[in-house]
Amino acid sequence: MVHRLKPRLAFLLVLLGTAGSLAAQGTPPVTLERIMSDPDWIGNPPEDPYWGHDGRSVYYERKRNGEEQKDLVRLDLETGQSTIVQDKDRGAVDARGGKFNEDHTQKVYERRGDIYVKDLKTGALRQITRTGTREESPQFLVGGTRISYRQGWNFYGVDLATGLVTQVADLRLEDDPAKEKDKSYLEEEQTRLFDVIREKQEKEKKEREEAQAEQKADPTRAPLPWYLGKNVKIETAALSPSGRQLVVVTYPKPGSGDEKPTKLAQFITESGNVETEEVRAKVGTEEPVPHAVALFDLEKHERHEVDLSGLPGIGEDPLAALRKKKKDEKDTKDTKDEKKTRVVEVLGVAWSDDGGRVAVQLRARDNKDRWIGTLDAKGKLTLRHRLTDPAWINWGFNDFGWLRDGETLWYLSEESGYSQLYLVSNQTGKTRLLTPKGPYEVSDPVVDREGRFIYYRANHDHPGNYDIWRVEVASGKAEQLTRVGGLTEADLSPDEGRLLLLHSSATRPDELYVQDARPGAEARQVTNTRAPEFLAIQWSVPEIVAVPSKHGAAPIYSRVYTPQGFDPAKKYPAVLFVHGAGYLQNAHAGWSTYFREFMFHTLLTQQGYVVLDMDYRASSGYGRDWRTAIYRQMGYPEVEDLKDGVAWLVANKSVDAKRVGVYGGSYGGFLTFMSLFREPDLFAAGAALRPVTDWAHYNHEYTSNILNTPETDPEAYLKSSPIEYAKGLNKPLLICSGMLDDNVFFQDTVRLVQRLIELEKQDFETAIYPVERHGFVRPSSWLDEYRRVYKLFETHLK
Repeated sequence: MVHRLKPRLAFLLVLLGTAGSLAAQGTPPVTLERIMSDPDWIGNPPEDPYWGHDGRSVYYERKRNGEEQKDLVRLDLETGQSTIVQDKDRGAVDARGGKFNEDHTQKVYERRGDIYVKDLKTGALRQITRTGTREESPQFLVGGTRISYRQGWNFYGVDLATGLVTQVADLRLEDDPAKEKDKSYLEEEQTRLFDVIREKQEKEKKEREEAQAEQKADPTRAPLPWYLGKNVKIETAALSPSGRQLVVVTYPKPGSGDEKPTKLAQFITESGNVETEEVRAKVGTEEPVPHAVALFDLEKHERHEVDLSGLPGIGEDPLAALRKKKKDEKDTKDTKDEKKTRVVEVLGVAWSDDGGRVAVQLRARDNKDRWIGTLDAKGKLTLRHRLTDPAWINWGFNDFGWLRDGETLWYLSEESGYSQLYLVSNQTGKTRLLTPKGPYEVSDPVVDREGRFIYYRANHDHPGNYDIWRVEVASGKAEQLTRVGGLTEADLSPDEGRLLLLHSSATRPDELYVQDARPGAEARQVTNTRAPEFLAIQWSVPEIVAVPSKHGAAPIYSRVYTPQGFDPAKKYPAVLFVHGAGYLQNAHAGWSTYFREFMFHTLLTQQGYVVLDMDYRASSGYGRDWRTAIYRQMGYPEVEDLKDGVAWLVANKSVDAKRVGVYGGSYGGFLTFMSLFREPDLFAAGAALRPVTDWAHYNHEYTSNILNTPETDPEAYLKSSPIEYAKGLNKPLLICSGMLDDNVFFQDTVRLVQRLIELEKQDFETAIYPVERHGFVRPSSWLDEYRRVYKLFETHLK
């Protein structure tokens, strides 16, 4: 008589057997308990590194073991000695960022809401403010003898020689008391009939005008305030380095009832009662808020409103056809014009170093246009660049600024299909592509002190390898500076002669390296934060492969994990991991943000699984067309790519097509649903973690780019939401959700479960996590979730 082990017992015995086998080989075992425990055991990597002002040391933050707090660490590059900066010394050590004076002998910066100035020759440090109110946005004003900073929306200047603090601009969200107000009939009647009232009003007006004239004429007085009105709020404000002009961006103050937040229930509470909190609204439930731009002449006390009505395309409605289609389908007799006025928001403001030029970057809230323009002294806007996309403008690659000449703008644009670096002359309007054109992405540009080079990050040689490059502005000659591959970010040293690199590889998290900022130089590792236990484990090294597409797409770059001792004569089970975020890259040669999943994949390969991790269409790193392939059809191109992945596994990794599972979180959970519901024979089982089930319930900022809004484009939401296809489920499904998830609401899972119940589906189960949000925090929750995922695969793929 044959007895089948219960799945839970079989699962435990498999892990124990693996542990024993590996221990016998001298290799530490990989267990779910270790993988899903507090990641401190891996070794906490350096975070947010930056150079010390003298270039002889670097600073970085590092999380303490067993605590949430982070230490600030100083690393001496000559001796290699690391020292934790004590709390009492934090105010005296170098700080990240800041602005320099013209000859780079001084730096002004903000630390924890106070302003400091450091002499870079002597090392002398001067604290400018010490208040309970936050001061920020410090900069040197032209000439280098004064600095400015912002407190709230008030701007101040400090004379470094005398210490005199001067208010540069006083912005008030109030109505101007001198402005003539609309009067009711009764008010007008009172003024007309009674001398005492009329005389009182005239006296008040005269006193106000005399006080303003006195304040304006007396140079020892603060400048006159700017009254912006009580019905607006300030989005941002940027003071010119000359201190003479100010750009202010405002938006209408939300009215009562305009905001429609969602109620999120908490069941595990101190009170013992169910409590609720308000979280984000759902896509399309709030009207887009327009931004208004004004240029303030602080010397003449003149305000110039920037007219945005001349932006090319501003009067067009790129969604007109969709609106008309919806109206025709809804009521052919309805003749009401539903054309929407295009709402514009400001993405950024950039002043030239001398304060003589200012550029603004704007974006249409329908996500189809981005404009860069410059303002003259009267606030007149001149267009310098327009980027139009019938799908949506990218969230990233919107950096822009001025070269040191104060006449040339640089900016990133995807107009070629990939993010590239461009220049445009403020005098002639002529545009020049600066970086060599090609199928790679440029990001994080930094202009050097002389304006000779622009340093940037690019995946020039391979989509999954990111190195540091520079391009000569005059010639356009590009040079590769680093060749470490993987994922690499850089910070230029104060003398611009070296690079501080934050670098990782597929099996090793971030470490710091230092390299000369020249082609051919070697990078030297200066930190080693990995724990011995982590280093002792033989992790499965993923191979990056280009899976061919049978659906008209470019090759689909993917990570493939293969069991040791792979035997092509055998048939293997396989798991497809689907990364989250949609627009995210995971098939790269660096350390993955999904590090638990990376370790889980090693465990799976040790159990005889092949694992494939695909950068399906919509993933980042592959250009504009790859990103926008999902416009108005989320879950269609991506599932085609997953089908190609399964076919590749069968053809190249001896995988049994009937024993392939799928899992992923967030967007990966959404695609797990779309695969199981729309292609029910593709996978044998699937696990959807913190999954989106209906895009009409997700947020506006992300979803409206890709699917427009439910009111404008209901067809896109019907086509792209898994709940509409739930009838197709016929394979085992695991759903795991945090009940406090304020990103993908727990309501998504509840609604889908009810739909599956009504459809009389049987082979699905749900695991809930009452105290977890979108990203789990407690190791016990991670362990419980991945035990269930593993059990699902062991039960249905083996």
